[in-house]
Amino acid sequence: MSSLDAVLRQYEKNQSGGNDKPKLSQEERLQKYFATYLPQGQKEGEKNIRILPTNDGSSPFKEVYFHEVQVDGKWVKLMDPGKNADGTLNGERSPLTELEHSLKSSGNSKDAEIARQYRSKKFYIVKVIDRDNPEHGVKFWRFKWNYKGDGVIDKIIPIFQKKGDITDPQSGRDLTLVLKSVPLPNGKGNYTVVSMVMAEDASPLSTDETQMKEWLSNTETYTDVYSQKPIEYLEAVAVGETPVWNSDLKKYTYGDIQSESTFGGTQTDSGASDEEVDDDLPF
Repeated sequence: MSSLDAVLRQYEKNQSGGNDKPKLSQEERLQKYFATYLPQGQKEGEKNIRILPTNDGSSPFKEVYFHEVQVDGKWVKLMDPGKNADGTLNGERSPLTELEHSLKSSGNSKDAEIARQYRSKKFYIVKVIDRDNPEHGVKFWRFKWNYKGDGVIDKIIPIFQKKGDITDPQSGRDLTLVLKSVPLPNGKGNYTVVSMVMAEDASPLSTDETQMKEWLSNTETYTDVYSQKPIEYLEAVAVGETPVWNSDLKKYTYGDIQSESTFGGTQTDSGASDEEVDDDLPF
């Protein structure tokens, strides 16, 4: 980009109130997520994707930490504002991490067990094209790191090692994800796992030059689709409250955050295990 282009783009951005990206509708936003879950009752299936290259040559797999907690009875993933990509603390305040550390330092074995529920976990987020729905454009796929070395990333990296750069626009490769439905650890229902990843033959990202250029020039990042909740929202969850949007104050509000009796909420048996069941919901 030339200096002239940069100056004009800056001016246009300021003229539009500082945000040159149109607000997405709920339907458009949901189309930004690539999920690997199977429909209820279906035991196996396949999905096909193409991982997009980065413009700066960096890894397409971005490492981000999320807390998995219940809010108003629903499991959600909340971005941890206090951790860098390598898991080290970055100086930002993280109420749920504060809660985890507080519980772990109490010296009580029960508190230590509860603390595990508030530990943030590492996820990878990668930009892809959903070959089954290319009209949706660029999507973001989030999946969890597996400490046993048997996760999605562990099935993809060997393909890079054997086939080279599979994100190359001209000589890269599509990936076929083999999906399987398996029982939840608590025996109540099923969830979907990526049991295998297969590389297809080398092929261009698209035979349509205009479409390829559009996909490759996409400047969206995971922060455009996975929002980071404000501190007051995370505080509410940390004290066992349900955050509620206050239109007058333009912020989330909740009950008495000083009440030690509700600190940590009443979360007990989550039904999840250290293998970290992931429902792939984007929220």
